[in-house]
Amino acid sequence: MKTIKRRIRESKTDYSKRIKLLKGNTPRIVFRKTNKYVIAQYVTSREAQDKVEISVTSKKLMEYGWPENARGSLKSIPAAYLTGFLIGKNIVKSKMKDAIIDFGMIRNVHKSRSYAFLKGLIDAGLKIKCEKDLFPDENRIRGKHMKKDFTEAFNQIKSKLEKE
Repeated sequence: MKTIKRRIRESKTDYSKRIKLLKGNTPRIVFRKTNKYVIAQYVTSREAQDKVEISVTSKKLMEYGWPENARGSLKSIPAAYLTGFLIGKNIVKSKMKDAIIDFGMIRNVHKSRSYAFLKGLIDAGLKIKCEKDLFPDENRIRGKHMKKDFTEAFNQIKSKLEKE
């Protein structure tokens, strides 16, 4: 009982939302952001026991050509989009069924990195219902708003991911 109260007090778990997700008996795509990275997981639940089937962090983008000098921006909108695109491609390739999105305790702010992640999932081929006006502008997804224009590196990484 102490653990439950502590997780609520620390704003780590919304148990009413979690129970609704578990009752749905549908796999979830969990999106989390840390101070450095974006984390995405494809999670199935059986008897309230979560099992991570596929996991991807934005750190994996370094293998696809993310610039070394932009290592500090692995939690940006382009990184969130590409991480969503990468895990979406892995889900489609593994022939797993479509899932629902679990943003957890993250506030849903329109045109933010969580919606860039969602757009990456949809562009990878997953069927997720979402209104188009919630997504960030294409220029922000491609990284034109960053200190150094990130468009060229973004296009190279996305083309490598599409070939996989």
